Amino acid sequence: MTMKRTELAKNKMVKATHAVRIAGVPDRFGAGSAVDDKKEQRKRDQAAGIVPFACKLPMALITHLHDRAKADDVSMNELVAELLNVALEKPKAKAAKKAAAD
Repeated sequence: MTMKRTELAKNKMVKATHAVRIAGVPDRFGAGSAVDDKKEQRKRDQAAGIVPFACKLPMALITHLHDRAKADDVSMNELVAELLNVALEKPKAKAAKKAAAD
């Protein structure tokens, strides 16, 4: 007895679906994944003195920050912290120069 094309396709799909169900959950999504629990991550961040800080920035600036982080081979958090520290130190330097000039 010959089978029609649609029946062959249906049987092929059933075999593939069955193989996927039997395979189980891959390690990257299951218990073997390296992703930490969010609570544990928060505890580590708190111990390190890291506090989440969200702000809205223009997309062009975000793209520029991502490019610079890749170029410097640092994380986005490290880059933003460094840039903020530099920017916040500038007024102190200006005030010190002004005080020295007076």
